[in-house]
Parts: sequence; structure tokens; C-alpha cells
Amino acid sequence: ADAANAPKRDTARIVLPPASFVHEQEKIVQRWPAAVKFIEERGLNEFFAEGTADVGVIVQGGLYNSTLRAMERLGLADVYGRPRVPLYVMNVAYPLIDSEVIRFCAGKRAVLLVEEGQPNYIEQGIASVLRKADSQTMLVGKGVLPAAGEYTPTHLGEGLRAFLADHAPSLLPRPPARIIPLKALDAEVHARPPGLCTGCPERPVFAALKLVQRELGEHHISADIGCHLFSILPPFHIGNTTMGYGLGAAGAAAFHGTRGKRAISIMGDGGFWHNGLTSGIANAVFNKSDALTVIVDNNYTAATGGQDIPSSRAGNKSRSTFHAIEQAVRGVGVEWVRTIRRTYDVAGMRTAIRDALTSQQPGPKVIVAQSECMLNRQRREKPLVRKAIAAGQRQVREKFGVDSDTCTGDHSCIRISGCPSLSIKPNPDPLRSDPVATVLDSCVGCGMCGEVSHAAVLCPSFYRAEVISNPGGWDRFKARLRASVIGTLQRRRAQQLAARTL
Repeated sequence: ADAANAPKRDTARIVLPPASFVHEQEKIVQRWPAAVKFIEERGLNEFFAEGTADVGVIVQGGLYNSTLRAMERLGLADVYGRPRVPLYVMNVAYPLIDSEVIRFCAGKRAVLLVEEGQPNYIEQGIASVLRKADSQTMLVGKGVLPAAGEYTPTHLGEGLRAFLADHAPSLLPRPPARIIPLKALDAEVHARPPGLCTGCPERPVFAALKLVQRELGEHHISADIGCHLFSILPPFHIGNTTMGYGLGAAGAAAFHGTRGKRAISIMGDGGFWHNGLTSGIANAVFNKSDALTVIVDNNYTAATGGQDIPSSRAGNKSRSTFHAIEQAVRGVGVEWVRTIRRTYDVAGMRTAIRDALTSQQPGPKVIVAQSECMLNRQRREKPLVRKAIAAGQRQVREKFGVDSDTCTGDHSCIRISGCPSLSIKPNPDPLRSDPVATVLDSCVGCGMCGEVSHAAVLCPSFYRAEVISNPGGWDRFKARLRASVIGTLQRRRAQQLAARTL
């Protein structure tokens, strides 16, 4: 209130020279030493197995678990995470704590720095600290470890073994521990790309798009920044170009006027309000584009934490919400617009996308695919459900499952959906070796897998079940009755099959 009613102009707080030079002095003279003191006094960085060897390992906090796993494989740590080689874990990698680095390196012939990424800023910083302290400890880093890329336990194991072979061969086990080569691992273990959350309402959008492309052929798809960017990766493999936040439709503008299949662009609701309405949709109207834009409307800017936006369908005392994206799109001149209010309807999504790609109506086509971000929904609902269960109230949770006797082991459901709750398990049929699909307990009951199976005409093996917490007497009676009827039918069927084999 004071700032609004009595504004003051303070050039000392403006980030321009010469004021910015004063800011730098404040940072170096006051804030930096205060940060170092805070880290030291609270022991944010950790030391393990000090004094056990005249060599050691310095590791970034994020690589601690992988490094311990590699050390365990080499016999340098036990299964409980206790290393047999001194370990300095920098949970705070910036600023460097000179006193801790010097303390750890004191009396050691060599230390290995595990720093992922390039340039090797930490290695350069520690080398400078040791040089100024006139330390004779040799610092080893990128020489035995890859210069760039992800540090897997295999990379770390190979680097640790090379380091110890040069500086402390007596610590290596006899016979040498076996580290599985990366090529062998690549042949057996699939890559684990980032993907959409369980129950994400965006997954059915891309499943439907994939089904349409099976019918009409591949289209150029201009992707966008946000959760939907994961569609570029398996199992969808959708997306040819990416420009920036809200620029999906702008990227597709390069195909304006070209003959053949219509370009498809994707953007999220956050990107739409950020700049997609003008740079993408209005631009498409102005240029009389014939492309299709799919706007994923999940109620929030989900990729950056779930903040409200103009189209959010939740009351906000300090913000104006409930502004429909379809109205904004029509406001700039788009005539062909479809709003799908439940994206889990894969068949409906497929029909809308197919109509947009085959419509003879000129001008840009826009599909608004609406369903709430499942992560935000679960954050809101799970605490309430837990509280109700703890209070003894009856709660019903829907979950999907797969009938092992019906599943053929084709796994198309996994290839088209990619839901983290879909997995495989051994086939219960002794005469069949192919594993069958299964649904893990993390299932949130969104229905995506069943909808995909129906839309793709895959198989009838999916079923929906209700998991009841704090069941009442009626629930228990129905469960016993169902078990009795099903058991009777199963025994009768088994007798019929046994009679046929005699």
C-alpha cells in the first residue's frame, strides 16, 4: 500500500551501472560469506569414511546414489550404503566451501571428482582452491569419466576402477569386480525417457492422434513446450519440430500454402494465453491457414506448477478465471472449432481429429481438448480421501485391471497408451510363454487404457473394478455373493473341461 500511495525512486536498486557494481560488492562481501557460514554450521555437505584411505571421491549430491551403487559393485561399499573409501558429498555445489575441500583433500594422494555435465565448473573451482592452498593432492575428473552426458552406474564404475587402478590398486577387489558393459546393458534394458503422469488427460489426445495417423498417414506435427512435449518420445513418437512456449501453431505456419496433408500443431492452455492466441491462432486466421491446432486445456499451467490461468475452471479471489478458450479463438476469427470436454473419450477425440483433417471448410481448424491435470487433481483429492478413510468413512476408488485368461500378450495397449501403471507379468497359462499385461496399483481409474483398447479394437481383456475402503455390511454381503457365484461357475467350467479331455 505504501509503495502504491507513495512511490519512491531509488536508483541504488536498479540493475544498471553504476548501481549494479554496488550490488556485486554486497554479494561478495556480505551475502557470500553468510552463505558459506550457513552451509558449514548446518553441515549441509557430508563426509563419509574419513581416514580410511589416502585417496577419496568428491561427488555432487545428485549423483550420490549412483556413485554408491557403482562403489558397491566394485566392492568399495556395502549394500547399506557405507563406503570403504572416503567420500565428500557436495549437497551444495555452489558456492564451494574452501575449508571443507581442503580438509577432505588433506593427506590424500589423489581425489576423484564426479561432476556431471560440461563445462566442468566444479573441477575448475576445486583445482583453484587446491592450488591456492598449495595442496599436493592430485585432482582427477573428466579424464577417467565422460566429458558430457549422463553418468550411469556403469560409467561411474568404469571411472572409479580406472582411478583406483592408477592411484590405489590395492583397494580394487581380487578378482576384479564385473561391470556390465554399456553395450550389453543397452541390448537388455530399454531407455527410460520422461513421460506423462499416470492418468494424464493428455495421453488420450496423443493416442487418438496416433490412431488417426494410422488411417490417414503421417502428418507434420509442430510440437510445443510443456508436458505435451513428452509425446515426441516413445510410445507416441509424435512431433517433428519445436520452437518455443506457445509457438506450436507459429511453427506450423511454415507449411502454409503447401499442398498435401494439413500440418498439425499442439500447444497447451498456458502457452495459448502466453502468446499462442496472437502468434499462432490470430496469425493462422490472418494468413488463411488450413492447418489444425490442438490446444490441450488441463485447467492450469501444469508444467510450471499448476498456476491458474484465464481459462482455469476454479474460483480465484484475486484472479479472473472461467474465460473459455473457444470464445477467445472464435473472437479472433476461427470458425471451425470443436471442444472435447473429456479427453479420455479416445473414440471421440479420434473422430474430432479426423474431421478436422478431412473437412472441406476453409480456414484454420482448432480442437480444444479439456480435462483437468491429473497430478493437480490427485494433489487436491488424495488428502481428503486419506482423511475420510482414517475417519472410518466408506470410500470407493475405481481401478482398471486385465483378465489374464483373455489377454493375448499382444501389448498394443502399452504401445499406444504408455501409461506408467501398465506393465507385464508372467502368463498364468502353463501352455503360453508370452507375458500378459497387468495394471499396477498406481492406477487412478482414468479409463484411458480401456478406452484405447475399445477405440483401437484391440481386445476385451480390460475390466473396471471398485476398491472399497471401510466397506459396509451390504458391500461385504455382495462380495461374498459374487465370490460364491463366480466360484460355482468356475468349478462347473472346470468339470466340463475335464469331461471333454477324458
